[in-house]
Amino acid sequence: MTTEAIPESDAAPADEGSTRDAVGDPADALVDPKAETEEELNPVAAPPPPSARQPVSRPMRTHSGRVRSGETSLRPFEGDEGVETAMHEAVRREEAVVSVEGFSLWYGAKRALFDVSMPVPKGKVTALVGPSGCGKSTLLRSVNRLNDLIDEVRFEGDMKLNGDSIYGPSVDVIELRKRMGIVFQKSNPFPMSIFENVIYPLRIDGVRDKKLLAEVCERALKGAALWDEVKDRLDESGLGLSGGQQQRLCIARAIAAEPEVLLMDEPCSALDPIATGKIEDLIDELRGEYTILMVTHNMQQAARTSDYTAFMYLGRLIEFGPTSDVFQRPIRRETEDYLTGRYG
Repeated sequence: MTTEAIPESDAAPADEGSTRDAVGDPADALVDPKAETEEELNPVAAPPPPSARQPVSRPMRTHSGRVRSGETSLRPFEGDEGVETAMHEAVRREEAVVSVEGFSLWYGAKRALFDVSMPVPKGKVTALVGPSGCGKSTLLRSVNRLNDLIDEVRFEGDMKLNGDSIYGPSVDVIELRKRMGIVFQKSNPFPMSIFENVIYPLRIDGVRDKKLLAEVCERALKGAALWDEVKDRLDESGLGLSGGQQQRLCIARAIAAEPEVLLMDEPCSALDPIATGKIEDLIDELRGEYTILMVTHNMQQAARTSDYTAFMYLGRLIEFGPTSDVFQRPIRRETEDYLTGRYG
């Protein structure tokens, strides 16, 4: 079978418009012929799957109810740049047992504290809070001059204990430390009996009266909420107690000599929740009878146990006031950002 070729001259030229009418506009194939409304003619694209969506940045709501943008007040200080402490008026009205006056401290060439000034109110619990490395423990250890044991430490300014200079040239450091008790982060009972652990401060002071020593031991253990648990085994080693009991034993030893100030450097950080609760209850019982200066990383613990809170950052005292005011109505933005978890 043969086919005839149609000469070009006899072929009718194709009209572009008529071809489109016959075949249809390719774009029309994307439009639903039954669509009548604008929404149907211009359908909205379906949302991407959850895995393809970008995270949405939402502002943080602060304690005071204000909405804050994503930026924080966190910034490094330059050189020896100081800061004006936001001191709440309620602090100024309190009688101070310890007064820190323009105190600065260096470890060699590194400056750790910058012109810190603050009173420690009598009979109250004062908590030092702030990020790691901000100078809390350095300040606490400076109160009873434990930093003197570190090489290349130097300081400027002064501290006073009931009006007496702590750093005066004629101060007897041993006598000074007898006026203060200190409890460390990790319990450190001595390798001796429970009884001897408690009365150790009196032993080194030359007390030999057995009746007096027994009375002091019982009083201190009751003050540390430990008497009922150990009264029948006072001759046993203090190292045989549980972690929480050992920490309370250390508190009993610290208060046996009736110090003017009780220093606590994160006393609950190595304890379980039950033991922590007992220590916090004990701190509440000691309130009023003792002036307590405490370092803690636990914001909830500071809120539960302290009367006053001092917030430190990079060696500077940023804000100091009643705990309820510092947590709920802070003056400085840095304080609010730290307490709301924006840094720390």
